[in-house]
Amino acid sequence: MLSSIQNHHICQRKCVSIVAASSYHTTIHSISSPNISLSRFHTIDTSFTMPRTDSVASGFLGYFGFGAKPTEPEVKNATRALPASWYQSKEMYELERRAIFSRKWQLLTHKNRFVEAGDFLRFPIAGFNIVLVKDRQGNINGFHNVCRHRAFPVVTKDSGTARIFSCKYHGWSYGLNGKLAKAPGYQDLDGFKKENNGLLPIHVKIDKTGFVWINLDAKEEPEIAWEDDFGGVDEQKRYEQFNFEDYVFDHFWEMEGDYNWKILADNYNECYHCPTTHPDIGALANLDSYAVNTTKGQILHDAATTDEQRKAGLVVAASYYFPNVSTNISPHFFMIQRFVPSSSSRSSMQYQVFRNKNSSDEDFDLVSGIYKRIMSEDKYLCDQAQKNLNAGVFINGEMHPKMEKGPLYFQSSIRETVVAHHAREQQQREEIWPARHQLPNTTNSVISQEDIDFCSGLACSPEKQEQLAW
Repeated sequence: MLSSIQNHHICQRKCVSIVAASSYHTTIHSISSPNISLSRFHTIDTSFTMPRTDSVASGFLGYFGFGAKPTEPEVKNATRALPASWYQSKEMYELERRAIFSRKWQLLTHKNRFVEAGDFLRFPIAGFNIVLVKDRQGNINGFHNVCRHRAFPVVTKDSGTARIFSCKYHGWSYGLNGKLAKAPGYQDLDGFKKENNGLLPIHVKIDKTGFVWINLDAKEEPEIAWEDDFGGVDEQKRYEQFNFEDYVFDHFWEMEGDYNWKILADNYNECYHCPTTHPDIGALANLDSYAVNTTKGQILHDAATTDEQRKAGLVVAASYYFPNVSTNISPHFFMIQRFVPSSSSRSSMQYQVFRNKNSSDEDFDLVSGIYKRIMSEDKYLCDQAQKNLNAGVFINGEMHPKMEKGPLYFQSSIRETVVAHHAREQQQREEIWPARHQLPNTTNSVISQEDIDFCSGLACSPEKQEQLAW
């Protein structure tokens, strides 16, 4: 493992100091479900006050992962966190796009969001624009949201139902399977092949519990198999109590802010801060018993539950899946939380909320409201911490090996992934973008490749060489 000083210098020569102004945007986007009535946009009421009753107090222990007995031997050595430069650098963000978001499997949504043929969802992923759609055979297909003609997005809404994808720029249209259906005027051109101009596909995996994973690796088979990263994740014993077919999509909401996406992951994966910043939890739970387990790209937040909690349905399975998604699953609702970067200095927290169709409004609203309050409190923490990271004074702090085990595992995963990818790039003396598709083997492609090579050759200038450090 690299030392903190090494981590700092890997990034420091490329880092840009960013002075961030806090920005807070919160909306709820609702889609109609049976017996659910929500307006399209709401401002979150962060003044929600939790009823302080014994039954609710007992339920909270289960919801937020308290009561578990840690099984690992006690470690008493503090560990240095990743340096502030890793949370500021534009070059580090671009490396993360290549090393992580271009090639790693990512949890995106749940199949229950796709009901009818043609139902589609659009997702941002670190600068990539993705669309998922259910075709007429019941498959969920994934594509880059990029027209093959002039790169205009073929989908301009976050969700909806379509019989065909039609680009609003020049009228090219595509089937739900991604195949090019029509390119006006091109039918008279020699050498133009529709089969070479379909939407650029992405890999889609639906696990046994219905969660939808994607991989942007452009190869026919991704370099990393889903089983390599997450094999068995859909067979967790704690999932046996949940019937995922009983859940329906309820609403989507998000919060945006001027912070690096990794600071969100660090915050989510520990409850060391809970007594200080989440007073409702600290007053109701024995935080000393909180623990996480880390394995194979997962940070599992464990909880022991009482008979009373199980009887009331107050049980939760909370997990974080590298790189940027968490799930919180309970009998009454489950939530998918995505930490989505749009730059090195700006990210959004995006929430897909599902409710059990057999649960009462009271049961669902209690849990949903509590999570909204806590996520809003966490957003404030990330805003303020990032401002100080940007100030250029703080390098990094010492993290507790037990109480901050989750963030340490996350940071170790980041370090290992980007350093390994950077080493490959140094060896090949070029940036490696696994998500980038190759041109088909045609005469036009040969000419185009010459243009590509010419532009790439500009990197041989002394200024570019110093920047890339190949």
